[in-house]
Amino acid sequence: MTTSVLSSLKVIARPKIEPKPPVIGKRMKLIEKLEQQQEMATCLLEKRPYEAYREKTVKNPETGEKQKQRRQIQVRPWYYDSDGHYYLEVKVNNKPVELLQGKTAIDVGELKLLPSTIETIIQAVEKGELDTFLLPAKSETKKAPEKKATSKA
Repeated sequence: MTTSVLSSLKVIARPKIEPKPPVIGKRMKLIEKLEQQQEMATCLLEKRPYEAYREKTVKNPETGEKQKQRRQIQVRPWYYDSDGHYYLEVKVNNKPVELLQGKTAIDVGELKLLPSTIETIIQAVEKGELDTFLLPAKSETKKAPEKKATSKA
């Protein structure tokens, strides 16, 4: 009598896998953008040019094949300086986040402190401290516009 190869495996019923909450994906996207800003600030400190790339799938017109191309993209800094004093704004959907009531800018100080300040923000995002800014408020979600009945007399 021979034993089956499948009998050596542990077979179970398929477990139910809960979907990840949408805030996790938004956190990852914000962290990715913050890391981009951090790299840009580091390049500024080291006086070297910053280049960012994105892969884009393009159809070759001659062969009809889809190919991935690496294209350079323009990234705008979230930080700015005023007479050598730097400030940083965290942006979600290209809008600055109001970290405190009416306050969007973070006072960084010297340029050399910018990468470490961005690292602190990345840690806050990982811990979920900015989750309230990542998900739209229930009142802000898009609703279908109501059609008004117009009558011509």
